[in-house]
Order: sequence, then C-alpha cells, then structure tokens
Amino acid sequence: MTDVSEHLQAILDTLPAKPGCYLMKNAEGKIIYVGKAVNLKNRVRSYFHAGAGLDNKTRRLVREIAHIEWIVVGSELEALILEMNLIKRHRPKFNIKLKDDKRYPYIKVHWGEAYPKVTVTRQMLEDGSRYFGPYTSAWAVYQTLDVLRRVFPYLTCDREITGQDRRACLYYDIKLCTAPCIGAVSQAGYRQMIQDLMDFLGGHSEPIVERIQEEMATASEELRFEKAAALRDQLKAIQSIVERQKIVFPSDYLDSDVLAMARADGEACVQIFFIRGGKLIGREYFILEGTEDEQDAEVMAEFVKQFYTEAAIVPPQVMLPQEIEEAQIIKQWLKSKRGGEKVEIFVPIEGQPQELVQMAAENATETLAALKAQWEADTHKQETALSELQAALKLPGPPNRIECYDISNTQGTAIVGSMVVFTQGVPDKKLYRRFNVESVVGAPDDFASMEEVLTRRFKRWQSAQGAVAAPGSKLDESFGFLPDLVIIDGGKGQLGRAVKVLETAGLQDKVPVVGLAKQEEEIFFPHRPKPLMLPRHSQGLYLVQRIRDEAHRFAITAHRNRRSKLGMASQLDGIPGIGPAKRKALLKTFGSVDDIRLATPEQLATVPGITVQLAQNIKAHLE
Repeated sequence: MTDVSEHLQAILDTLPAKPGCYLMKNAEGKIIYVGKAVNLKNRVRSYFHAGAGLDNKTRRLVREIAHIEWIVVGSELEALILEMNLIKRHRPKFNIKLKDDKRYPYIKVHWGEAYPKVTVTRQMLEDGSRYFGPYTSAWAVYQTLDVLRRVFPYLTCDREITGQDRRACLYYDIKLCTAPCIGAVSQAGYRQMIQDLMDFLGGHSEPIVERIQEEMATASEELRFEKAAALRDQLKAIQSIVERQKIVFPSDYLDSDVLAMARADGEACVQIFFIRGGKLIGREYFILEGTEDEQDAEVMAEFVKQFYTEAAIVPPQVMLPQEIEEAQIIKQWLKSKRGGEKVEIFVPIEGQPQELVQMAAENATETLAALKAQWEADTHKQETALSELQAALKLPGPPNRIECYDISNTQGTAIVGSMVVFTQGVPDKKLYRRFNVESVVGAPDDFASMEEVLTRRFKRWQSAQGAVAAPGSKLDESFGFLPDLVIIDGGKGQLGRAVKVLETAGLQDKVPVVGLAKQEEEIFFPHRPKPLMLPRHSQGLYLVQRIRDEAHRFAITAHRNRRSKLGMASQLDGIPGIGPAKRKALLKTFGSVDDIRLATPEQLATVPGITVQLAQNIKAHLE
C-alpha cells in the first residue's frame, strides 16, 4: 500500500465488500472520478497498492484524491446504471465522457395528443411521446424535419382542433399542413400520417409505400383525382429520399447499430451507422474526452454505456470493432431498455457486417482529422481576432473575456437585458445571464434599461468580492470576474450610460467599454467624438459582429419567453383603452393574463390608470 493520509486509510479500512459506486473527491470537495465495482473494498483499495502498474492518468488521479464516498447497491446492473447517472450529473475530469456537456437534440412526436405535433427537444420525458435521436447537430434535425414536413405535412400551430374552423391557415394552401382544423383530414387519417412519419424515421418505409400505392389506386378508381394526385406527390417524395439510403442487407435483417472508433491526442471519435430495414438510414459521430492512457475496449465500453443512456431507440443488434469486458452486463441493461427484448452485442469477423465496421472506422478517422483541422483553424482565427481587437482598441492585453449587452422589448413591455460572455473568442454559454428590467415603466427607454442592467451586473461583482472571502463560499463565474472588454449594442447614448455605471462603481479605469452602432458597424469610445471602423474583412470585426449577434439573439429569446410567460400574446392588446403603459401596469400588478382574468373589477380598478368602467370592459373582454 502506498503512503496515504490517515483520513483516507480510515475510509479504506471501512469499505464494504459489496457492489456499488465510489466517488473520489479532491481537496476542494469536487468529484474527480466515479467508478463502480462488484466488490467496493477490493476495487478501491487497488488504486493505492504500490507497484500496481498504474498508468499515468490513474497516478495523477490518486495524487488528487482527498476523500472517497461510496454507495452500496443490490447488484452489478444497479451499479452500472448508477455509475452512468453519476458521470452524467457530475462530469468528473478523470472519467471518459462525451465531450459536449450540452443535451443532444431529439425529434419529438407528441403521440399522446389527439393531433400529434412534431418538435425538437433536448430532453426525453415519460409523457407518452415518441423520440428519435440523439443527433449531434440541431441544424441537421431541422433539416430533416424540413424534408419530412413536405412528405408528412404535420401541424405546427397551437389551434384547438375541432374540425369546425371556417378557414385554414396559409400552410394548408402551400401544402405544408393537412388542415384537420377545418376537417380536411379526419383524426384517424392525421394520426395515420404521423404513424407513417415515425415508421419512416425508424427506417421502415416499404409498408408506407405499399399502403400509399393502394390508396392512390383506390382514389383513382373512385374518380377522386385530386386525392390520387396528392398521394402520387407524397409517394414520389418518399421514394426520392429512400433512393438515397444505401441498401446494405436484406429488408428482413435485424435493425442494427454499427460502431467504430478513431483516436488521436487524448480524444476519440466514435462513428455510428444506423441500419434499419436493411438500409443505412443515417449516421452520427460523437467525440469523447479523457481517453488518454485508456485501452480501446475501455473507451468503447464507456461510449456504449453513455450513448445508450441518451438514445431514444435501442436496436436488437449492436456491432462493435472489438470485444468489451462488460458486454454481458451491458447486454442485460440494454435488454431492460428494450422492454425485455434481447440485444445482441458482437464483433463481426467477415462479410458485409465486418465491412460496415471497417467503413465506420474509416469515417471516424476522416471525421476526427477534419475536426482537428477545423479546431486548429478556429483557434488561429480567434487568436488573430483578439490580437486585432487589442491593437485597434488600444487595450493593455488581449480581451480574453468579452461581455456584450443588449436590450429587447415590445413597446416598453417585458423588457429584458442580455449578457453574453465570450472566453478566448468562444461563446461561454454557461456564463450567459438575462435581466428582467423593472425600473423602466411606460414608453421604452433603452438607455435607462441598459443602465439598470449594467448597474446590477457590477453590483453583483462587488458582492462577489466580499463573499469570496467567506469560508466555503463559491464564486459565481458569471459575475465574480471583471471583463477585459465590455461591448454595448448601441451608439453614444447607451455607451454614455455604461460609462456612468462604471464611474459610479469606480471601475472606469479597470473595465474598457465600447459601443457598437448597428448601421455602419461603428465602434464608439467614451469621451471621443469620432468612431472607429474596423477593416471590413478583419477577424476582429467578424468576432465583434458575432458577439453582438449572439447578444441580440439571446435578448430576443429571453424577451419572447418572458412575453409568453406573461401572456402578452393575449387579448389585452385588443381591449379598447388599453395601451402599452396600462397593459404593463396590469401585468406588473397581477403577473399574468390568467390572474387578470380572475381579478374582480374592483381589484382591477386599483391599478393606476384603470377606471371602474375600463375594469368592467377588461372583464367583459377576457371572460
């Protein structure tokens, strides 16, 4: 046994010889590794055996361990499930894990609704819906849905579907909706179309094609030529997509996922081919980090566990490039995810399956090489952009942390300020924050709104400086550090308010600030009459534009969410006598349209500007 502290030795002496998970923590109490074991006592003690032949990564781990906790479970399967959940929750730095800590996007079919819609989500819930994914790119998901909607024109509106509406919306006219709202399609017919969409996403298009061909023939025989033509167009659209899907097995071959991997510089790229109904219907790649000093089989085992934790569908067959040690327990777990149906995990050694694994490996190698080239190019561009900004704005050093602020409102209501943070030229979304502006009432005032947002931001910084000295306190990274550069989305007016805030906080010499005008991309400086225009094709300008656009996007999104929460897309806008000021006053007093609806006329009349007659008018319109 290597030298260990008395604290750790006491823990090692009391470990149970039972299955479970162990959590290793550093001196700051942060979880740095999660593992599982059939016998906790033997497994955890093995980390501290002298001469145990530990690799470099494990030796670094052991040096950082200051405390160990464990959780006893009833079986190895329970330990595997718990381990995956703990890794997903804590993302320990010494574990192999999927590189992106964001949730991956899924296609969600709201099957539990009478007229199911199709949306994109990043969270799977047990709500009766059907999910497809995960996908690595939200852009790819929306591209897929754009194609699918032309084949299966599903609902996208929020109408209550009764079939009795007098008119359909524009989407019906351009053949992007079947208009169940006016009864153009029955509920059964609409749900059949959505079932076809799900079958198609699952790679099983042959039954859909056969049924549409039969319906088209029937419609033609019954002289319903418009219906037959619509079915013909739908059939052509389906066949044009199917033709691009490579047939690799007979149609009755088991649905399969084919996995292979490429590795370089401590990272691994796993490529997955999705085989459904004998066809290669799609592929995705995922990047793993923390793979240095790990064997290929260990990396692949960790990927299989983490991917199928997220996967909406587990096929009956998974092909791998090499054997993995935990195959039996993983098969047991995947079987439970398939509702008790068997899942086969195997390494193909010949024929088409083996060729597919090889093809996936080649794709993984090409993908990793392309990504590395892109990362290096992006890093060079970011360094260039920061260097250009430092020189152009005469900053003391590269602006490694840039904060940008924007204001969004509709006629002075639901005003929201956004704060986005770019670190080393890259968006750091976990540090983004939004501010609900409360001090501005009545007519919109972006200057005052900006002043409130910045005042609150730098007061949070001042509070963080006092709190950080307290024992056990944790620094809020969004507000606990000063930026190297503040960009205000606006011209001289907004910039003047920003300067006022910084002077009040005593930060005018510590935090450089500029304003970015929307029209000509002019950069304004405090106390200087002439703006600066960066070269049109400079990396510095591209970075500033990207930061400004991101602040605007984030502000708009936050504003829309707030409007939705307040119910501003509501009947208030149509009530005579209710303008922006009175509408805002009502929402500020009652919180939402639903609460306004529940209020009595007397309660409504307590709001400034709302007379008894107007209160009765409001009640009449909302009931």
